[in-house]
Amino acid sequence: MCLGAMTTFLLITASVSALSAIQDDLHVSPTGLVWIPSAYTLLVASLVLSAGTIGNLYGRKRAFVTGAAVLIIGSLVVYTADSVGGVIAGQLVSGLGGALVLPNSLAILGAAFPDPHRRTEAITVWVASSGIGLAVGPLIAGTLLDHFHWNTVFLSTAVLAVVTMVAAVFVAESRGPKGKLDIPGQVLAVLGIAALVYALIEGGHDGYTSSRILTAWVVAAAALTGFVLVERAARTPMLDITLFRSTSFSAVMFVAAVSLFGFTGLAILSVLFYERVQHLSALDVGWRLLPFFGCYVIVSYATGRIIRRTGFKLPLTLGFLVGAAATAGLTTLDPTTPYARVWWLFALFGAASGMVAAPSTAAALVSVSHERAGMASGAVNAFRQIGSVTGTSLLGALLASRLQSGLPSRLDAHHVPRAAWPAVEHAVSTGSSGHRAAPPSVTAAVGDAFTSGVHAGVIVIAAVFLCAALASALLIHNRPHHTTATPN
Repeated sequence: MCLGAMTTFLLITASVSALSAIQDDLHVSPTGLVWIPSAYTLLVASLVLSAGTIGNLYGRKRAFVTGAAVLIIGSLVVYTADSVGGVIAGQLVSGLGGALVLPNSLAILGAAFPDPHRRTEAITVWVASSGIGLAVGPLIAGTLLDHFHWNTVFLSTAVLAVVTMVAAVFVAESRGPKGKLDIPGQVLAVLGIAALVYALIEGGHDGYTSSRILTAWVVAAAALTGFVLVERAARTPMLDITLFRSTSFSAVMFVAAVSLFGFTGLAILSVLFYERVQHLSALDVGWRLLPFFGCYVIVSYATGRIIRRTGFKLPLTLGFLVGAAATAGLTTLDPTTPYARVWWLFALFGAASGMVAAPSTAAALVSVSHERAGMASGAVNAFRQIGSVTGTSLLGALLASRLQSGLPSRLDAHHVPRAAWPAVEHAVSTGSSGHRAAPPSVTAAVGDAFTSGVHAGVIVIAAVFLCAALASALLIHNRPHHTTATPN
């Protein structure tokens, strides 16, 4: 189960690490580049709830193994792709596989450990394994990119998925409460989340008030409102809306989303900064981000072990406060900042994210009955993945928007002749400048514009982390003693 979780999260950071190589080869625009990691998390976020229901109906192990097989297919589609459309299509297929793996792996653990405290310890290992996937993704991608074409990066997911399928042979089958697939709710969920992500990504390029983007906002709002109404009326809902009558459960969903919003958002900003501004190789970037991911793994495991003594409030509140402080410190980054001056900020943010990972996941599962572990695991995974896809899409789009809007003033500040501006702006907007040697003044101007987008992104992360800290302190129940879904 933990190997499956590791594989699904490895794909996130491995694909992010390959973005620069993909852009250089396929000449992808900054906005188009954001779609590559977002396509995967979009499908996971949209389908994870139904995937939990499928596990309840047909067997969690069967759904888990099927998801691993679909991950293999998606990785092979990307491996054979020769266009950005093919890459995105493969990522969408992989997202379907990830959606089947994540909730069912967590539900299997929940069913195997009915005691809330033992369940929390098992979840801690599950969360740590996902962190290991995030940590080794850039290192595997960087090593492969140093020796092979970027397509081979995605084969690492296929290999791990094969190993996962073999290991799953020894897992006992389990099922959840009987029900049925909620087709209307699923359609509305996919439509609403897809429209939201489309508006976030494309709005960064077209403007968030353009007619096309306004239409997407309306579709997203209507579909998500319809989803709530359908779920309230359904006899066997995909997501039991009554769970949200508990203020604590609602707050847990919010902080779970925020935790992955910041984590994946900072990952994509950092990778692109070091590859595009400081011109490091993917492997060098992977080593520089190791303190970030490594501290996440270590601290998430340690935090899960001490939750019984500390409760949920302390690690959640402290983690979000420390994370906000770390990202605020990263606003000091500039194109010439040495890594030795900021590595500790990445380590601090990784530790902060580790402090909130296990408590946010465990708090959701122990707030429901043992029989509703599938529903709770689906909900917490859905909100975590919604946070992930909004992190990559919103912060990636914000970076692309700031890069393009701020470029003229940076070109002027670095005394680049105005006659050269259109060519530079075209190269940046189409991603066609990867193999061309630019004059130092142009390189400096693009680096400054890019860095301003990174600054905007880390400020957003700091702000939402502060909101999550407040919600954790005021709204979340402190102890893992709730065993029913009934609100207090």
